Amino acid sequence: MSLFYGLVSGILFGVLLQRAEVLRYDRQVGALRLMDMTIFKFMLTAIMVASVGIYVLKDMGLVSLSLKATGFGAQIVGGTLFGIGWGLLGYCPGTAGGALGEGRLDAVWGLLGMLAGGAVYAAIYPVLKATVLSLGNVGKVTLPQVMGVSHWVVIVAMIVLFLGAFRLFEKKGL
Repeated sequence: MSLFYGLVSGILFGVLLQRAEVLRYDRQVGALRLMDMTIFKFMLTAIMVASVGIYVLKDMGLVSLSLKATGFGAQIVGGTLFGIGWGLLGYCPGTAGGALGEGRLDAVWGLLGMLAGGAVYAAIYPVLKATVLSLGNVGKVTLPQVMGVSHWVVIVAMIVLFLGAFRLFEKKGL
């Protein structure tokens, strides 16, 4: 049944990506140039909804979180590679799949690049694990734990910050 829920939520997310027009190349380039905040508004909205939903379910005892260790080396290298790929292709991984679904064949190169990158990562994983992936490892922590506050304090602050950003984006016509 959990696979069914995953399929349904994946399809719903894909439909929302398409309806919000974040699969369009011009929106992607606009985001990279900080001239079109459509993608940022979409993702910040998804983060807000997911944060509230996950923590309501957690507080009700319906789900438990399975944290991965935070490692700054992995985050820096992974984020850099993600940014380079997005800048070169004009799609991020999720939108590349959606763009291909809409018939944009230029996204195939990004998807092939993701497969090749995954293969290279798997091949060099032992070396990465001993070097880059272990840099700045702070363990399985969350921001509320680090700050010593309830997760709801962080979620509410995040929502206020995001809504302020939305207001600024709209004011600037972004």
